[in-house]
Amino acid sequence: MPDTLPEPQAVCNPISRSAIFLVATVSRAEGKADVVRSWCGDIAALVRAVGTRAPSANLSCVCGFGADAWDHLFGAPRPASLHPFREVGSGERRAIATPGDILLHIRADHMDLCFELAAQILDKLGDAVTVVDEVHGFRYFDLRDMVGFVDGTENPTGKSMAKYTLIEEEDPDFAGGSYVIVQKYLHNLDAWNGLTVEQQELIIGREKLSDVELDDSIKPSCSHSSLTTIEENGEEVKILRHNMAFGRPGAKEFGTYFIGYARTPRPIEQMLENMFVGRPPGNYDRLLDYSRVVTGGLFFVPSADLLDALPDRKPDTASSAAGESQQEDSRAGSLNIGSLKGTSHDE
Repeated sequence: MPDTLPEPQAVCNPISRSAIFLVATVSRAEGKADVVRSWCGDIAALVRAVGTRAPSANLSCVCGFGADAWDHLFGAPRPASLHPFREVGSGERRAIATPGDILLHIRADHMDLCFELAAQILDKLGDAVTVVDEVHGFRYFDLRDMVGFVDGTENPTGKSMAKYTLIEEEDPDFAGGSYVIVQKYLHNLDAWNGLTVEQQELIIGREKLSDVELDDSIKPSCSHSSLTTIEENGEEVKILRHNMAFGRPGAKEFGTYFIGYARTPRPIEQMLENMFVGRPPGNYDRLLDYSRVVTGGLFFVPSADLLDALPDRKPDTASSAAGESQQEDSRAGSLNIGSLKGTSHDE
């Protein structure tokens, strides 16, 4: 990461043992935007206060804002690639968009810290927000998801994490920031576990026990790993996944919370296009025959420095109008992926 970049939020922190994902909408009532803006300057202090109770537990919180919320709270300019989540697919196989103005990704090695920080944050926000989705995630054995395969194998490591996740000179006003897409998947484990291990491996594209990628000679082009690898100009474009398992066995709920960070939403949007529509169309991700997605949102994660400065950033009439125009343009636009394409890799 260049020394000149603003300090980022905890996007590149290691995967934790526990996490809470909160998605909330912001009240449009008079004065509530002021509450949210003021709260932006409190987040870092709240993390420090709760985290000192168990310093070795690595408590962190990443805060992101949706396109509508950015316009309402902060006005123009808007981050260059921030737009409402774009739905892809059709019928029962569709990546849907669901309401969400603020995303909080709270994580630590102990759930009690995550719980305490979530409670403190929501107490500060009061009735300025309404939580529309809350998921308590956990690390499942050796980083496996609910379908039994290792998750996040191809995550970037070391310095490359910043290369693939943090905005630089392409959008200098928002350098040090990131984009994040979240989706909640529910799995039909009865149907999935009715398959043989060999059938499951062909759907995922990896060996279940060893996590070794299947040879190209036997791996189907519709495998999950094949469709979620993106290449541009001959180089693989990676994203950073911090997925977590969640569930309620008594309710037969078994899920994976997908959360992917990138310096632009384009590669994740292309992955979703490949999965839900297919590459080519019709050659879709067969994992979706056993998993359905019930939420979807795109958020911009400002740098830590910008987050601290947001309490003083109020939209004026001109910037609000510009933001609304930009919002309409983004809703009317296509994916605009350009030359992004791919061949193979796994979550």
